[in-house]
Amino acid sequence: MRIIFMGTPDFAVASLDALVQAGEEVVAVVTMPDKPAGRGQKMHESAVKQYAVAHQIPVMQPEKLRAPDFLESLRSYKADLQIVVAFRMLPEVVWNMPVHGTVNVHASLLPNYRGAAPINHAVMNGEQVSGVTTFLLQHDIDTGHILLQKEVNIAATDTAGDLHDALMHAGARLLVETIDGLRAGTLEPTPQEDIPGTEWKHAPKIFKEDCAINWNRPCEEVYNQIRGLSPYPTAFTTLQDKVLKIYETLPVHEKPTIEPGKYDTDEKTYLRFACMDGYIDLKVVQIEGKKRMTIADFLRGYRFS
Repeated sequence: MRIIFMGTPDFAVASLDALVQAGEEVVAVVTMPDKPAGRGQKMHESAVKQYAVAHQIPVMQPEKLRAPDFLESLRSYKADLQIVVAFRMLPEVVWNMPVHGTVNVHASLLPNYRGAAPINHAVMNGEQVSGVTTFLLQHDIDTGHILLQKEVNIAATDTAGDLHDALMHAGARLLVETIDGLRAGTLEPTPQEDIPGTEWKHAPKIFKEDCAINWNRPCEEVYNQIRGLSPYPTAFTTLQDKVLKIYETLPVHEKPTIEPGKYDTDEKTYLRFACMDGYIDLKVVQIEGKKRMTIADFLRGYRFS
């Protein structure tokens, strides 16, 4: 089948590469326009564009997905199928264009964790299992008929970054399997409302206020929040009126001798904050204005008032 691939970040590159390595006919790629980034504000190309250029795949970078010139270019490729991985929300005129429709790879076991941040929310909620889903796009976001799913286990120490990488590779393999099934006519799309479940959890976009740590909570909840936001967008607290980002920690299950939010340190080897029923022992942090470092390196150069 003639395939048009739509995506932007590294997560999408794994799926695009899997298609190329499987010998699929990827006739074009659609990705975000180049944007200025960094201190020098140099123009930055998306990871998907960089991959496509390196493999001589034509690239389209529309500002608006309803623009007539973009729609004309899209039609000119006469795609049988479109693949979407970590891209923008598509209008119907785009997702309904190919004869076989548009397949999306989503980083959860739908209908659980519909939304923009399924990886972060799964870890933040202390889930032990997540997964990837391929489904056919329709009007409402993440609601289309399911094609295939694959479970992925979450370890108690996994961060959102760890789960991201696991789902990235699992999604790439599942996508190739999905295309094989569509070509062979062996897949039976399943409506999401037919999947049994009690109360499905959602995964809305994460904002800055979601990253602020409330220490008046159980230790496990705080621990899950921190690893669910690591390495990005990163949980934070304040230390002597400065923002302290926290990347890696260990929960300590012992009764605190200080109030929640207060810290305990020997100023050499450990720094821990009290929660409602224990401590969070900090391992890797970043104070504003400084680089990310281990707690030992941080304490070596930090001066407490």
